[in-house]
Amino acid sequence: MFINKAKDGKNNLCGPRVAALRMAMHISQRELADRLQLQGLDVDKNAIQRIECGKRFVTDIELRALTKVLNTTYPVLLDE
Repeated sequence: MFINKAKDGKNNLCGPRVAALRMAMHISQRELADRLQLQGLDVDKNAIQRIECGKRFVTDIELRALTKVLNTTYPVLLDE
């Protein structure tokens, strides 16, 4: 049976990197959500919290917006 999770059981690879990059920018989860909304994503603070702790899957569309808002690249977000 195929399990659609990371080796550690989380639903995404980018959560810890999103959290680290957000904190390095000195912005809150709410501010990150607000900035992502300006990119056209329908996310809120709770979605950011769930992404960062690995409880929420992240789509490729969301990854693209995260790279723009966090001023980073896909490899930085996805490399373990």
